[in-house]
Amino acid sequence: MSPSDPPSVRLRPEIVALPAYRQGQAAAASAFKLSSNENPFDPLPGVIAAVNAETAYNRYPDASALALRERLATQFGRSVDEVHIGAGSVALLAQLILAAAGPGDEVLYSWRSFEAYPGLVTVAGATSVQVPNRADHGHDLPEMATRITDRTRVVIICSPNNPTGTAVTGDEFESFMAVVPPDLLVILDEAYCEFVTDPEAVTGLPLLSRFPNLVVLRTFSKAYGLAGLRVGYALGPVAVLDAARSTAIPLSVTGVAGAAAIASLDAADQLLRRVRALTERRDRVWRLLGEQGWNIPVPQGNFIWLPTAEDTADIADVLSAVGLIVRPFPEGIRISIGEEESVEKLLGICADIVVDLPTGHPARKLG
Repeated sequence: MSPSDPPSVRLRPEIVALPAYRQGQAAAASAFKLSSNENPFDPLPGVIAAVNAETAYNRYPDASALALRERLATQFGRSVDEVHIGAGSVALLAQLILAAAGPGDEVLYSWRSFEAYPGLVTVAGATSVQVPNRADHGHDLPEMATRITDRTRVVIICSPNNPTGTAVTGDEFESFMAVVPPDLLVILDEAYCEFVTDPEAVTGLPLLSRFPNLVVLRTFSKAYGLAGLRVGYALGPVAVLDAARSTAIPLSVTGVAGAAAIASLDAADQLLRRVRALTERRDRVWRLLGEQGWNIPVPQGNFIWLPTAEDTADIADVLSAVGLIVRPFPEGIRISIGEEESVEKLLGICADIVVDLPTGHPARKLG
């Protein structure tokens, strides 16, 4: 059966019409993979040792990942039940949406943001309400507040926003939470929080005690470099996390993933030194691209955003031709901060691209 053939059994039409999540394009050995926001550094030796020590593959893992939950609870000053572990933060997001929203309900988020959001909402049977990003590619929280209705069950705020890299400020977030109904679940997706250097950016953890409708999501995939093992965590009210646990696929977090996450926390100082190296590289790339004439938002994740609009596909092809595999979206191109060796090549080709953009192009500075 070809992909265009109708299914031979009765399926939900909205699921049949739903495009599958599209992973960042793979790269040849001679190219740089800058399409998936991965950490370019190898896991630390202690992390690899912890993974290699987990050999009881004939046994099920601890379904609650208790050891990791205890470690995170101690680190963040929460109770163990205020921590929930999932196979990446996206799995936790799916569980929370399923727990709160169903047919006839709405899930509100900024757009463009993480491309998994629309699919997760559709799978839950709910309806997406997308509020366009501001001209500076950030969340328009005042407008989002006006779009809350009696049908709204979940609001997702992504900071730093994937793929535009912009961060919500603490003041913006608190002003938003002040007008949100107290029984409306707000999810603060902080998958890239370790890369944030803006002191004005929101940090969710201190706000949990003030807002009992808030859940904070984080992951070991990005800064901690465990993308291939799939482990993330949620912090929030016990009753909300219990509901998420009820929707989870049992035993989806492996023992290997839990051991690697704990070892990564043990090596946090070394890992976060690598994060600082990446943020310095990111800021240097952003500054030099700006000097070339690119008009791009200040990045707070481990990636930069080129608002290339209708020229996206052509520019992505040019980058690919020189061995830079990036992530194109309809509105622009997300480029992960990768190996130092990729920087010179990226800056060289971008200098050629920007001079060919017409005056008034959204990716080119005026003047």
